[in-house]
Amino acid sequence: MSVTLGVLAYTFATAGLDADGRLALGTEQGVVALAAANLYIVFFGMSWGSVVWVLLGEMFNNRIRGAALAVAASAQWLANFAVTMTFPILLAGIGLGGAYGIYAGAALISLLFVMLFVKETRGRRLEEM
Repeated sequence: MSVTLGVLAYTFATAGLDADGRLALGTEQGVVALAAANLYIVFFGMSWGSVVWVLLGEMFNNRIRGAALAVAASAQWLANFAVTMTFPILLAGIGLGGAYGIYAGAALISLLFVMLFVKETRGRRLEEM
């Protein structure tokens, strides 16, 4: 996800502008942007899109699972809302390339977080976690 967002950031940051001052991608840049956007969706579906729900279901014991999942789902929806509301502000302030650069950085931070802090749960009973 980080790589595809980085490719999008670079593509949009280096794209030219048309006569009206709007972003204008050349044919090759358009194909790269389209491929990167679609690959992002594929990689999201293989990772955060589905795995987060499995992980949330496994990481809380039965005593607190209902409340913990409610809090986690609320946090996820709030984060989605924050991205939706701040994108137009980022677009106006730092442009499309800058906005995607921030998203690429956030994806990289999430990768590092998972690698460093999320423990493997394979072979462990729910109550052991």
